[in-house]
Amino acid sequence: MGTNLHELLRRHREDEARLGWEGTFADYLEIVRQRPQVARLSHARLFDMLKAAGVTEAQEDGDGGPRPRQIHFFDGQLFGLEEPLNQLYDYLESAARRLEVRKRILLLMGPVGGGKSTIVALLKRGLERYTRTDEGAVYALKGCPMHEEPLHLIPEPLRPTVSRQLGVHIEGSLCPVCRYRLEHEFGGDVERFPVQRIVFSEAGRVGIGTFTPSDEKSQDIAELVGSIDLSTVGEYGTESHPLAYRFDGELNVANRGLMEFVELLKAQTEFLYALLTLSQEQSIKTGRFAMIYADEVVIGHTNEAEYQAFVKNQRNEALIDRMILIKVPYNLRLSEEVKIYRKLLAESDLQGVHIAPHTLEVAAMFAILTRLEPPKHPNLTLMKKLRLYDGQPVEGFSPRDVREMREGAEREGMTGVSPRYVINCLSSAVIRAENNCLGPLAALRALRDGLDHHTGLTKEQRERYLNLIHETRREYDEIAKNEVNRAFVYSFEETARNLFNNYLDHIEAYCHKTKLRDPITEEERDPDEKLMRSIEEQIGVPESAKKAFREEILLRLSALARRGQKFDYTSHDRLREALEKKLFSDLRNVVKITTSATHPDEEQLKRINQVVQRLCERQGYCPACANEVVRYVGQLLGR
Repeated sequence: MGTNLHELLRRHREDEARLGWEGTFADYLEIVRQRPQVARLSHARLFDMLKAAGVTEAQEDGDGGPRPRQIHFFDGQLFGLEEPLNQLYDYLESAARRLEVRKRILLLMGPVGGGKSTIVALLKRGLERYTRTDEGAVYALKGCPMHEEPLHLIPEPLRPTVSRQLGVHIEGSLCPVCRYRLEHEFGGDVERFPVQRIVFSEAGRVGIGTFTPSDEKSQDIAELVGSIDLSTVGEYGTESHPLAYRFDGELNVANRGLMEFVELLKAQTEFLYALLTLSQEQSIKTGRFAMIYADEVVIGHTNEAEYQAFVKNQRNEALIDRMILIKVPYNLRLSEEVKIYRKLLAESDLQGVHIAPHTLEVAAMFAILTRLEPPKHPNLTLMKKLRLYDGQPVEGFSPRDVREMREGAEREGMTGVSPRYVINCLSSAVIRAENNCLGPLAALRALRDGLDHHTGLTKEQRERYLNLIHETRREYDEIAKNEVNRAFVYSFEETARNLFNNYLDHIEAYCHKTKLRDPITEEERDPDEKLMRSIEEQIGVPESAKKAFREEILLRLSALARRGQKFDYTSHDRLREALEKKLFSDLRNVVKITTSATHPDEEQLKRINQVVQRLCERQGYCPACANEVVRYVGQLLGR
């Protein structure tokens, strides 16, 4: 362990030394000649960073609709935000090509806890890592407070020629400090000006700036554009001397990289005007100096209420015209919401605590129900809408219907409970969990109790959320019954296998228009339509689709047989579900009597132990939550 640690430290020192490259401007020109991308602008650098992580381009789904491209930079970090992330990618791609959109402020707008600040934080951390790689290398004039591009040293008349020779685009001018140093330290000889490699660092205030509005009386514009260094004014004789000014505002240090404005629209007017100048002219107006060129991606974020109030104020028209808005709503897909909770819980210390199956699922279910608008279709419930949005099949609806629903509900996902609220409730429930196991019912109770402490909820909203918790509870009741059902079915595995083989015999005879021979009497008889339909109806196969369903089963059987694989009742998901439901229906009384018995007899106790063991071995339960779900289902069936 000690040797490994020393080795890691040694490698780290070597990496830091490699990143500490220094040379002259002449040396830098040679680097640009070999790798022109080192001289790219900020938007191109950020776009290349996303692209380097991998991008799966947009494709068409089975219904002819588009599937958004997947930007792998955000994999495992953000879930259910494909649309806003694609809009961000499109913006950066256009800006990277130096189109007019690069002179815009990117504004992320959405509800609290929706992921706005997380998007920006990931971009900032990504830039810090990317500039440490060879592909993301950045070089700057040594000693420049704004870490500016060394090519700014090239005089304007020579730039067209140099651009053609090096294959790069050159724009911008020297900051006051570098202009002064070039003249007074190097006598105008640009080739001697020192250049160094830099690594972006928010903590080190290199290439990444962050501004957060605070009290109007105490906050100064100097936080953005720097201020006079009073300790040096006496030395240099005037406040307009470049070396008597500290170019250390957030807009200065963010040059070449990314500038984040937290709660942008809460900033004072003079701060917003500084942004207007930056977006219009790509310049910063600082103190007694001329406009200073700045190349940075400006991203702000705000909530919907602040944005609406800002838009209604006509004095803000100029700034609104310089913004590109990206809505960042809450996620509306159940499976993605569960991933959010898993990620957040994984970051906490939950050693020894077991999260029972479906606990995160029911919490996510409630959260998404609060974010959905009531369905307009008369045959669609809120729960069915949730399933459709998650890509689950709902009879009578297609992916095209889902797209129409999304398009007709523009504000969907802009209200409701946040993942932060859910995690807070689950965290409280974990602390109170019995047997170190958190189950779905305890999670729902925690979500219900949390409503009493949820600030800003109206009486009507609270009542609505309580109703949604009850609706989620009803959905979980069905999930729990199915779980125990499946475990009971496995304890009747031989029965399930016989039913499966029997069904296959009958559909084969049906499809081939043949008769079945009784193994005892050897009499021929027609396929048992009643048996086949009793199974198919369990999963909603209509009369009109029974032939296609049966033929599809036989095709699957044949395909597996050709590959030398066995076809059993678990080989086809829908058929397995149908058989399990059929068996559960037939065994309902057995399950009811077994699970609800206050004092189970020896046979019942054996069956319960088999079910608990199956739940633990195959479905992720621990003994505590397995026994709990069996008892709970017994109560449900006993009602």
